[in-house]
Amino acid sequence: MSRYAPLNASPPVTLFHDGHCPFCQQEVAWLEKHRYREHIALVDIQASNFNAHEYEQEFNAMMGQLHLRDSQGKWYIGMDASRALYAVLGYRRLVKISCLPGLYGAMNAGYRYFARRRIRLGRWWEKRQAKRQG
Repeated sequence: MSRYAPLNASPPVTLFHDGHCPFCQQEVAWLEKHRYREHIALVDIQASNFNAHEYEQEFNAMMGQLHLRDSQGKWYIGMDASRALYAVLGYRRLVKISCLPGLYGAMNAGYRYFARRRIRLGRWWEKRQAKRQG
């Protein structure tokens, strides 16, 4: 897949997110208020009625990295899912910048690092937020 492929994501897109992840919760709250909200369907993979096999995916793989499917049935995974989402939301210049040589690989590596640690980081972040508010 070309590193610019996420720019071709066709709306509406379906974003599969972890509803238990504090970072995902923040992102989803922002997306629900976005001016192009109609371009996104949000699916919580932690919902009791969610079945990854209905989408020909494995639950553990979906928990490991962000997944997004566009209206043509094309899947974008990991950082490419974020790129496709932001392209659909109108941030195409930002997506193009993230696809530049060097930056593309660094952002992919950074995403993988974050994705593996997001639960632990989320717990730490929630505790920090609670201390600030309390």
